[in-house]
Amino acid sequence: SKTNMIQKVTIIGAGNLATQLALVLHESGIRILQVYSRTFKSATTLAKQVKAQSITDLQDLDRDTDLFIFAVSDKAIQTVLDQMPVGCIPMVHTAGSVPMNIFDNYADEYGVFYPLQTFSKDRKVNFENVPICIESNNHFLEEELIELANRISKNVHLISSVQRKQLHLAAVFTCNFTNYMYSVGEKLLEDKEMDFSLLQPLIQETAAKIQEMSPVKAQTGPAVRFDQEVMNAHEHLLKEQADFQKLYRFVSECIFKMHR
Repeated sequence: SKTNMIQKVTIIGAGNLATQLALVLHESGIRILQVYSRTFKSATTLAKQVKAQSITDLQDLDRDTDLFIFAVSDKAIQTVLDQMPVGCIPMVHTAGSVPMNIFDNYADEYGVFYPLQTFSKDRKVNFENVPICIESNNHFLEEELIELANRISKNVHLISSVQRKQLHLAAVFTCNFTNYMYSVGEKLLEDKEMDFSLLQPLIQETAAKIQEMSPVKAQTGPAVRFDQEVMNAHEHLLKEQADFQKLYRFVSECIFKMHR
């Protein structure tokens, strides 16, 4: 049986997630052998930070690696796979909505290493509490991936492709849509010469509250009570902004239905 742990990894990609993952793996003592990106600048910027070799041609991949980690956009995974030199080195991707079996004809052992978090290149993420969702077609690789994940996080889970798809969907609502709502708030304040920082304590408390109670229980505002007067007044304020008005009305109805 294989007991050798993953020690050397190759990062395919140099975007937001690739950057943060490479940095934290490097800090945890994993050797980053190479960083691949289509653009020389992205590849070298990241490679320098993790003492890796940068490459812009997949034919230059060093075969002496324990794991290829694909951290490119969902659309790019297939394109990259089709240019990979054929071999038996294990491969994982980091995507929320891509099934594991995309690797079927490209590797014997493969899996998923999906950190559930929002990443930006310039903002360092503390991985300690980030859920890392693992899946693999191979028992030994699964154990190695769990060991690798445990080096950077205390929050490691075995999650199937079907579950991961649903998790990613939930994350879009929870993170991406919520952040869009912040953008709307910022815009509405700017229109009347106010600063977004006014909303920040409210944002903090909204997030803190659901550490202690279910979001459904934490819901407040005019829509839960279906306070028609307040809601009509709000919709009137949005008469010049049709999208925001439509959004206000629809979300209010959804909140009311959920709490009826």
